[in-house]
Amino acid sequence: MSTITTHSDVFFDAEDIDLTEDLSATESDVDVTNSNISDEESDLDLSSQIDKPSIKDVSNIDKPTIIQRRKVLPAQTCSEEASLLSLLRKNVGKDLSTVAMPISLNEPINILQNMAEALEYSELLDKAASLDNSLDRLIHVAAFAVSGYASTSYRTRKPYNPLHGETYECIRPDKGFKFISEKVSHYPPIMACHADSPNWSFWQDSKIKSKFWGKSMELIPVGTIHIAISKYNDHFTYTKPSTCVRNMISGTKYLEHVGVMRVENQTTGEACEIKFNQSGMWSSAPKCDIVGTLSSGNGEKVGKISGKWNEIIFHEKGGPNQLEVIWKANSPLPNHEQYYGFTQFCIELNELTPDIEGYLPNTDTRLRPDQRLFEDGRIHEAEAEKLRLEQKQREYRKLLEERGEAWVPQWFKLEGEEWVYKGGYWEARENKTFESKLQLW
Repeated sequence: MSTITTHSDVFFDAEDIDLTEDLSATESDVDVTNSNISDEESDLDLSSQIDKPSIKDVSNIDKPTIIQRRKVLPAQTCSEEASLLSLLRKNVGKDLSTVAMPISLNEPINILQNMAEALEYSELLDKAASLDNSLDRLIHVAAFAVSGYASTSYRTRKPYNPLHGETYECIRPDKGFKFISEKVSHYPPIMACHADSPNWSFWQDSKIKSKFWGKSMELIPVGTIHIAISKYNDHFTYTKPSTCVRNMISGTKYLEHVGVMRVENQTTGEACEIKFNQSGMWSSAPKCDIVGTLSSGNGEKVGKISGKWNEIIFHEKGGPNQLEVIWKANSPLPNHEQYYGFTQFCIELNELTPDIEGYLPNTDTRLRPDQRLFEDGRIHEAEAEKLRLEQKQREYRKLLEERGEAWVPQWFKLEGEEWVYKGGYWEARENKTFESKLQLW
């Protein structure tokens, strides 16, 4: 399923995309108040309805200790001091991964961490792994694929682009998964990740194309997301639609996802084609509607899901008035506008908690000094530190070229056209045998 100098950062941009196909009977056309949704279903908490998987905890934390995760960031959203209009006018039509961007346009999260945000609603995959009916599994995997966009509801800034070789781990015993990501290629910029749970595996590499088109910016994801459920030998794949930032020049900026996502079970041939509807030309907010058509292995239409990517997804079991709630987004934090529009899950991603201190490799994003300074609200210091790190990396790449050596990723390898996890990270972590040859900071 992925920043400030020519060699470092990717800016998410957008282009107007016209969906001319009739998208009838979307969730917005459904009278939910007259549907057969019980109060219990409308207050859906999927995580409480399934058995939580467990993973081996190899942290060094004292087991009786309870981790108190933070509820806010160290500093509130920084104001955008840079002249974005002047900057963009000079770069119309350019790939913005080659354009220097002011750090004040960032959010204090990294693309490697942003990839982990896709797993915020991983309980949908746990639920899918508990269902014997293959179509029911497809519905929950499709809902999972859409749920990853909910965290973008109040976000318009760009994440930090990782340095080459930067890594990020996310271990969540409470959710039952462990995740590792790494920047595996500098040009083109490619990030790869892999997550494991007793119930499922998740992996992807993320290649990003980005351009500015005057009024909007477009991010075009290139790469396939994979999900495997070993109990049923399922192998699901899907690709992401385009992401757009609207009203870049005037008006209220907002982020929108438009296009088609096809979630397919490569084992059964069943698929769900999901269309993300776009808002009107003069809209000041995203439309957010999605509609997904379910099809059997022989291509026959067998059902539909609908809803909003930022709120809720229904399965239309027997018609528009017989709806089953599959997923419901967590409520936004009451102070989300003060903290970059982050969700609670996102706020936790860059936190250094006692269970991971002393176990992280020196390449982990949480140890990156410029991003840490930015998160702390020390903007000018972060800008200077970012320039230092990028210059250090350029010098290191030049040294490798002089030696005739190639940069080799630590934890991922290229198989065909995709980067996949080659193993070894969790063993090195448990044994504390991470090599420290790569000094990114």
